[in-house]
Amino acid sequence: MPDPTPLPLDQLAERGSAQAPALVLRDRTLSFEELRKRVSLLAGWLAAQAEKGARVASWAAKGELTCLLPLAAARAGLVHVPINPLLKRAQVAHILSDSGSVLLMGTKARLATLEDGDAPAACTVIEEDAVFALAEEHGAGLPPSQHDPDDLAAILYTSGSTGRPKGVMLSHANMWLGAVSVADYLGMAGDDVTLAVLPLSFDYGQNQLLSTWYAGGCVVPLDYLFPRDVAKACAKHGVTTLAAVPPLWVQLTDLDWPEEAVSSMRRLTNSGGALTVDLVADLRSIFPQSRLFPMYGLTEAFRSTYLDPDLVDTHPTSMGTAIPFAEILVITDDGRRAEPDEEGELVHCGPLVAHGYWQDPTRTAERFKPAPAMSEYGGTAVWSGDRVKRDAQGLLYFVGRRDAMIKSAGNRISPQELESAALATGLVAEAVALGVKDERLGHAIHLVVRPDPGAENPEEALPKALKKELPNFMQPHAFHWRETLPLNPNGKLDRTAIAAEIGA
Repeated sequence: MPDPTPLPLDQLAERGSAQAPALVLRDRTLSFEELRKRVSLLAGWLAAQAEKGARVASWAAKGELTCLLPLAAARAGLVHVPINPLLKRAQVAHILSDSGSVLLMGTKARLATLEDGDAPAACTVIEEDAVFALAEEHGAGLPPSQHDPDDLAAILYTSGSTGRPKGVMLSHANMWLGAVSVADYLGMAGDDVTLAVLPLSFDYGQNQLLSTWYAGGCVVPLDYLFPRDVAKACAKHGVTTLAAVPPLWVQLTDLDWPEEAVSSMRRLTNSGGALTVDLVADLRSIFPQSRLFPMYGLTEAFRSTYLDPDLVDTHPTSMGTAIPFAEILVITDDGRRAEPDEEGELVHCGPLVAHGYWQDPTRTAERFKPAPAMSEYGGTAVWSGDRVKRDAQGLLYFVGRRDAMIKSAGNRISPQELESAALATGLVAEAVALGVKDERLGHAIHLVVRPDPGAENPEEALPKALKKELPNFMQPHAFHWRETLPLNPNGKLDRTAIAAEIGA
C-alpha cells in the first residue's frame, strides 16, 4: 500500500528532480525547478487577489496557466474552479454565480462571448495572457504551503440528472491521495511521459497532471483537433501513458499508428464508459506491449476501481477491484452486504470521498451518507446510484444506473438541463432527452419534442437555438417531433414508453 499520509496539494511541484522535464508547452519545456518557480510566482499573485478560501475560476484551453492553477491556487489557500472550455456562456454564468468566484481567468475569445451580468459584480475578469505578466510584476512568490489537507482545493462541476451542473468539493487530501493511488497502481515512474488529452475540468483529466507529477514524470498537454494529432504527439514526445474515454479510443483505433508512438507506450487507461470486447481487441493489436487499465470512477469519489491488465482478456467486462485508498461495498436495497453475484448499489468509502456538493445540502444528503456499519473506513460514504455485482473471485461488474444520466462521448449529460434549454427557446411545449446506445459515442442524444402551437418553423429553429445555448457535446444527435407524448398514470410524461418508441 502506498503512503496514506496526505500533504498540501501544491507540494506535488516538489516531487520531481530539479532538472527533469515536468511540463511540455508549445514554445518551451519547464523543468521541475522551473515549475516550482512558476507555481510560486503565480501563487503569490493569486494570494494578493483574494482572501483564503475564495474561489477563482479558469476558462481556457490547456496551457501553462490551466496546468499550474491547480497547484498555485492551492498554495495560495484558494479554491480552484476549472470550467470546461467547451461550455457556452449560459453554463459559465451559472458556475460563476453558484461558486461565488471572485476571479475569472480565460482566453480572450471566450471572455468576449460573456454578456452583461454573466460574471457576478464581485468577479474580476482577466485575460489569460495577462496573468503571468501581472504575477511577474507583483514579484512575490510563495513557498510550499502547510495548509490543512482537509481544506478545500477545488470545486469541479459535473452534470446531475436533475438539473444544472453541481459543484463537487475536493480537498487537498482528496486530490493528493488520488494522485498517489493512480501513480501507484499504474506503476508510474520519473521517466514517464503522459499525453494529457482529456479536459482539465474533469477529475480524470486533472489527475493526468497530478499523478504524473507525483511520480516525478512529465506532462504534455494537448488540445487536439483530429484524432491523428494524438498519434503524432505520442510519436513526437515518446509518450508512455495515454488516458482516454471509449469514443476517443474508437477514433484512435481507426488510425495507422507510427512505430515510434507504439514502441514507447507503456500503458493505456480508460474511464468514462466501458470498453467493448472488440475495442479491447483493436487496442491489443495496435499496442501489443502496452498494459491496458480499464477503470471506473465518479467525480464524487474520483476513482473507485480498476481492472488488473492481466485479467482484461479473461474478464473483459469486469470493473475490477478497489483502487488504493478506496473501499468498495455492494449494498442491497435492505442494507445488507450483497452476496456473490447478488445485485446491489456500489458504495464508495474512504479518504477519496469528496466533501459534498457546494452550497447544496439537499443533494449532498441524497448522495453522501454515513458509511455502512461494516465499512472499515467509516465516516461518510458516497452512494453512487450504480447497480453492480461482485463475483466469487471479488471482481465487480456493472449492471446499470438508477438515474437517467446520458453518457455520451465520455461526457455526463443531464437530461433535465437539455430539456430545460429546449423549453426555454419557446419553440416546444414538451421535451424529453434520452440516450440511445451507440457504438462510437456510448450513447447518442435523442430529443423527443412536441412543438409549441404558436412556434414558427420549430423544426428548423430548434437545432439553431440549441447550438447557440449549449456546448457541442450536449447537442442532440437526433430530433423526434411528435404531436402528442404519452403520459403515465400520474399524468407525467411516460419516459419509459417514449424510450421504447425510439428504441432507447
